Amino acid sequence: MDTASDIHMILNGTISSLTTVLPMKFDVLAPAMTVAPYEQKELSVLIGLVGAVKGRLILDTSSDVIGSIGQSMFGMMIEGEMIESFTGELGNMIAGNLCTALEKDDYIIDISTPTVMRGETKFYGFKHAFKLPVRFEDDSMLNVILTVDNE
Repeated sequence: MDTASDIHMILNGTISSLTTVLPMKFDVLAPAMTVAPYEQKELSVLIGLVGAVKGRLILDTSSDVIGSIGQSMFGMMIEGEMIESFTGELGNMIAGNLCTALEKDDYIIDISTPTVMRGETKFYGFKHAFKLPVRFEDDSMLNVILTVDNE
């Protein structure tokens, strides 16, 4: 597989997945390269990718954004102990939909179970990383980070 082609397919698949999963209006801003370490400020979920592409999908956001997504999806705010649980499930939904979108182009990718991280965290150990910023109507943000380990 060609890394540039892989990245293009995964970024497009991610946008498609976000559109399918998130029942709210948002704008996807231009993707940009990012370097190690990537610094998370509050809350993220990491999902490993293996198969046609090896890497990680990280959704980096805040508790407020997760609460708003829950409000939009279920009609109630996601608060307290449910924040981490829903963050992991949201990661599963987005990564699962990404796999489905990529299968249409014969890209077969499996995903790991989600790992939810709270607080300030630095991510190291990736060769290439791309940041796909997503801005919601209230100007809150969710950053999708795609790390690619393919040579």
